[in-house]
Amino acid sequence: MPKAWIRERKNEYYYKKAKAENYRSRATYKLVQANEKYAVIKRGDVVVDLGAAPGGWIQAARKMTGRNGFVLGVDLKPIEPFTQEYIRTIIADLTDADIVQEILSFLSRKADVVISDAAPNITGVWEVDHAVQIDLATKALGIAQCIMRPGGNFFVKVFQGGLLDEFIRTVKASFNEVKIVKPQASRTKSSEMYILALGLK
Repeated sequence: MPKAWIRERKNEYYYKKAKAENYRSRATYKLVQANEKYAVIKRGDVVVDLGAAPGGWIQAARKMTGRNGFVLGVDLKPIEPFTQEYIRTIIADLTDADIVQEILSFLSRKADVVISDAAPNITGVWEVDHAVQIDLATKALGIAQCIMRPGGNFFVKVFQGGLLDEFIRTVKASFNEVKIVKPQASRTKSSEMYILALGLK
């Protein structure tokens, strides 16, 4: 059976599954699968989702935290509103100087978990796309370090490439445990993977 056919079948499977289960994105299952294995998000957690549009990860995180938790989605683009009172979304730029204070103003306490599936507009020039993605991940890390409680967890998308090892070393300096995660829902041919950092020091 051709590998390309298997890949396309998998992509179609998660797309259809998302539609059937009323999730806004097939990417939802990347977070779901990571959480099933590593328990990144728990009941009652305060979660901040950076680069949250269209909201698939917010939907998944809401189910993981339950009614006693809270999920804040942040993106440059407007996110279609949610009806639940324990979800908020804001339009904000991760590069803004006052982004940390803006996020904290919506939280009742410091976050337990920060997640980020933010991605650049792909140019097709690999070195550029990789560098911009690592820059986004680095900004997400900086925000997480400011808004998250000690012991909190961080889950962020990266692309494979020459800058990744240095980024992982940076993450390791701030967290007790760091793993590289490739959820089954990630496209096989994609260079995307996720850094899971557990236990902010």
